[in-house]
Amino acid sequence: MTKLSDLGPPIEGRRHGGETSKEDDHFYACPACGQTVDKRDLRQVIWHERPGHKQLEMDA
Repeated sequence: MTKLSDLGPPIEGRRHGGETSKEDDHFYACPACGQTVDKRDLRQVIWHERPGHKQLEMDA
């Protein structure tokens, strides 16, 4: 299983249109593998866009 730390240091993203007041707005469930993805970490977003990916081991 690929670890989040294997993808390198965090790559912070920023929300278009300003910040949200709800923490839940920063997350979505990947439709392919079902894992919760933090949209503020572009490593996670890019990983979950790859066809045939597996869930990430969240070690960081």
